[in-house]
Amino acid sequence: MEEMGYFLSLEKYLIIKYDDLIIMKNSKFEIYKDKAGEFRFRLKAKNGENILQSEGYASKQGCQKAVESVKKNAANEDQFEKRTAKNGQHYFVLKAGNGEVIGMSEMYKSTSGRDNGIGAVGRAVADSVTDDLTSNPTE
Repeated sequence: MEEMGYFLSLEKYLIIKYDDLIIMKNSKFEIYKDKAGEFRFRLKAKNGENILQSEGYASKQGCQKAVESVKKNAANEDQFEKRTAKNGQHYFVLKAGNGEVIGMSEMYKSTSGRDNGIGAVGRAVADSVTDDLTSNPTE
């Protein structure tokens, strides 16, 4: 039997990958630049799946503020709004205290999947780290 996998340990988090399974010690926010040059974040659960993503921000500082807002507001279930797309799939958005959307989930086939996703975001932010994937930390 051929073993395929790797082990990567960094100061802030631990990643273990075996075949297609990824297990991280901590959930993490990844800040990145999209093709249009805007800054975005995605929140990854410990299993490596994206569970929340942001809109585009003109500045990295705006994106970093949004990450802090997610950390603050995800503890309050009232800040999550459950929605249904036109195709019948379910998703949620997380709103800041001022009512603006700061993150959106993936699409779920069931309401229970969506509701589990809300719980996953709440758990993920508790021990999350932030990984800045942009080339210039001062952009």
